[in-house]
Amino acid sequence: MPNYSYAFQTFDKSKHVRAAIREKDISHKHAREVAVSLNGLSIEKAREFLENVITRKIAVPYRRYNNEVGHRSNIRDGFFAGRYPQKTAKEFLKLLDNLESNAEYKGMDLDRLKIINTVVHKGTKLERFTPRAMGRASPKFDTLVHVEIVAQEGRFE
Repeated sequence: MPNYSYAFQTFDKSKHVRAAIREKDISHKHAREVAVSLNGLSIEKAREFLENVITRKIAVPYRRYNNEVGHRSNIRDGFFAGRYPQKTAKEFLKLLDNLESNAEYKGMDLDRLKIINTVVHKGTKLERFTPRAMGRASPKFDTLVHVEIVAQEGRFE
């Protein structure tokens, strides 16, 4: 079993809480865009945002991976290209649940938590082959993803 560490270096146990998912089969590009959208939000606003993405009410703005991505009129933050990555949003909701339970275990106030760092890393690369006609095969690659979230308790408006 690998020994993973967190990317967030200035972690203080008294004021920070963190959660991570490892080796998830979601798109690293979608995960990166969702993670950028969640930075700076409170836990309840992040949950509301992800639920609206799943129901296709609010699109996730695509800042980096926006080549041939359609424009959406319901994007916040002044960006135009966006998508509704539902599978990724569901995994991020599970991660937020984990973050909340970790904060509850530490005795933190859930209403005062704010996401200060969200990091996405590429994980293991799965290399397989798909059978094709005439006895041939095409390669099929999947990249698993690591996602880490760190929240801080404090006074935020």
